[in-house]
Amino acid sequence: MNAPVAPPLKIWQQRWLQIRGAARRGLPFASGAAAAVVTILLYSVLFPAPHQMTQNEVDTLVAQAMASATAPPPYSSLVYQAIQPSLVLIQSQIIDVEGFAADGGLGTGVIINDAGDILTSLHVVSNEPSIIVTFADGTESSAEIIAAQPENDIAVLRANQLPELFFPAVLGNPNAMRVGDEAYVVGHPFGLYSSMSAGVISGFERSFQIPDTGQTLTGLIQVDAAINPGNSGGPLVNREGQVVGIVTALLNPTSENVFIGIGFAVPITTAGGAAGAPPV
Repeated sequence: MNAPVAPPLKIWQQRWLQIRGAARRGLPFASGAAAAVVTILLYSVLFPAPHQMTQNEVDTLVAQAMASATAPPPYSSLVYQAIQPSLVLIQSQIIDVEGFAADGGLGTGVIINDAGDILTSLHVVSNEPSIIVTFADGTESSAEIIAAQPENDIAVLRANQLPELFFPAVLGNPNAMRVGDEAYVVGHPFGLYSSMSAGVISGFERSFQIPDTGQTLTGLIQVDAAINPGNSGGPLVNREGQVVGIVTALLNPTSENVFIGIGFAVPITTAGGAAGAPPV
């Protein structure tokens, strides 16, 4: 007995079977394609493309950065910070006939070595029996002259009481300087404590005759940084904060004891010798 024969498929049924078979064969590819699409979408969410800045946005950011930028300090500020801890106020007192102290001279000095020795101008202290020095931290002490160079108007003082901490200045080389180099004077003009003036080196090897004594000082450095009474004995400083001279005098053709543009300093190569400093 023959088995029953299935009736022939209709055309649409054959077509459906073909499509279903093709779909089953393409399933792995479709799954991979879908996964790739999902990955691309997820990456675009987590790592969005950078925003293309407009010119206005760039200008705004630059302006904000410039406004918040801090300019470096000028050389004069750095020089002052370097020398100010070494500065000394010198007050000389005159003892009257009754034994009382009266107002005397006023000047400036600078600590130059680890022993705390103070370099200043001799004319600030030479005729005064009582010398009081005040250091940068406010410590006050009596002091005495331990060495002098009258020919250069230089004196070395030693305080009877030093501060717990003191900072000797760094000595520079005036022979390395040229006319036009920056020059700074730090001292106590007219008693205005720890003042600074700025200018340039105006010349070398100048001479100056002290009006009161007729003594002539030679080999001086000429500067146009303001020098006034109270600056005498203070440091002349270069742009590195190094002492290159000791202020000694100002030139004024009138009888007024005020600065008109020409001041003088003894080179530190000369002045430092009074305290035993080696030549530069």
